[in-house]
Amino acid sequence: MEHNRDLATYIDSWAAHRPEAVAIEFEDQANTYLQLSNNIETVANGLYDLGVRRTNRVAWLGHNQPLAIEILLACSRLGAIYLPLNSRLTVAEHQWILNDASPTVVVAETGFIEHANAALKASDIKVTTAAELYTASPNAPRSGAANDDVLLAYTSGTTGRPKGAVLTQNALVANAVNATHAHDFSSDDRVLTLLPLFHVGGLNIQTLPALFAGAAVLLHRSFNPETWLKDVERWKPTWSLLVPATLNAVSKHPNFNDTDLSSLTGLMTGSSTIPASCVQPFTDRNIVVGQVYGSTETAPTSIHLRIDAANKHPGSCGKPSPLTELRIVDSEGCDVSPGVSGELWVRGPNILSRYWDNPLATQEAITDGWFHTGDIGHQDSDGWVYIDDRKKDMIISGGENIYPAELEEILNDSSFFSEVTVVGIKNEQWGEIPIVLGVSASAEKPSDSAIFDLFNTRVAKFKHPKRLIWMSELPRNAMGKVLKHELKAILKRDFDC
Repeated sequence: MEHNRDLATYIDSWAAHRPEAVAIEFEDQANTYLQLSNNIETVANGLYDLGVRRTNRVAWLGHNQPLAIEILLACSRLGAIYLPLNSRLTVAEHQWILNDASPTVVVAETGFIEHANAALKASDIKVTTAAELYTASPNAPRSGAANDDVLLAYTSGTTGRPKGAVLTQNALVANAVNATHAHDFSSDDRVLTLLPLFHVGGLNIQTLPALFAGAAVLLHRSFNPETWLKDVERWKPTWSLLVPATLNAVSKHPNFNDTDLSSLTGLMTGSSTIPASCVQPFTDRNIVVGQVYGSTETAPTSIHLRIDAANKHPGSCGKPSPLTELRIVDSEGCDVSPGVSGELWVRGPNILSRYWDNPLATQEAITDGWFHTGDIGHQDSDGWVYIDDRKKDMIISGGENIYPAELEEILNDSSFFSEVTVVGIKNEQWGEIPIVLGVSASAEKPSDSAIFDLFNTRVAKFKHPKRLIWMSELPRNAMGKVLKHELKAILKRDFDC
């Protein structure tokens, strides 16, 4: 029989079986599964009091905290849709997303209230806080179901405008099955979460699947390498997820070699190709680092490298997860042979149902149920998957996605350039950083600071280009498209980038 109950059912079940077991610990306060279950119901009542009904969107703006998870699961009870907002974005960026998604209510951490109101301008959308949700009366009907949309996660598009990936409750359950297979999660596990919960990686690779398995989660408000090391020694987690930039920050911290890491079953990483230099310091300390490959649209777990295979297959991101199928295809959509590179297409119950209010983007991204990842890779003769390159121009810096088109639009709005583009170059600390390559529109070139100031109120700080290089011209093909691969070759040859 098909399971047709909401996501909060999993927490309720653990509350019935192990009511006193710790579900989430946050800033020295531990919530049991019974408390978490009760909080989810209370938040659902609060949202219902504010007018939230089935299919309505509920936005959340704030740092990591239990409330972020409670709102998601409260939405699942109501049949509503959770909209996590990246707390690093500017008012203008949030304004676009909120206009597109039209939430019924925005729940904001106290420090973000002014920001949220500025993003909403004269809108009649209500901004509320946790305090208001927690004082609601118990009257919300439980009307959510497994086939309902439950998560609306915005991911920047190659056009420079964000796209909202819609994931159902079933998709998050399927992802949890895939993630549990990747980690062998059980109620004995202890998971240390530091990545932002507004990303599907921080939310769905370990945190939510661990809670569905009855494990304990230690939640960090934000990442700090010293705090992470202290809590690994103090709290003794079995698992944690770090992107390459945070792996580097931890391994280069002066306390790294003196910290007891013996509680860790392993670490997981993902979000970009993983340099061996990121992993080696942990391997030297007998900590195996596995990988998860995916995207916002795949919830994200679609291919994974378990720790029992990681050392045997360096450079691989693993094999397809149990509920996900994989094809590697050529430019005509035909399957390629082992060892031949092509675009990765994935299919399964974990992928998005559609892009929000964007049927054209949905049609372009999905063919007969197969999601086009935009990544280029190959499988060896034994089925292990290797990522070769990204078909799309996305830059991954510190685990954050940056799309050049968004930055190029800002640059082209100025009068400084006759031609301009943005590419990513490798960076030891961040993985990649964006840089500007342009042809000046006048004989007198503007200062670097004048160029970089263009981004100050337009995009989040992590997206800002870190370097400007003036060119005499940009290489283009016969159709006039900038040849970014040629630019990268020039950068490597002439600028040591």
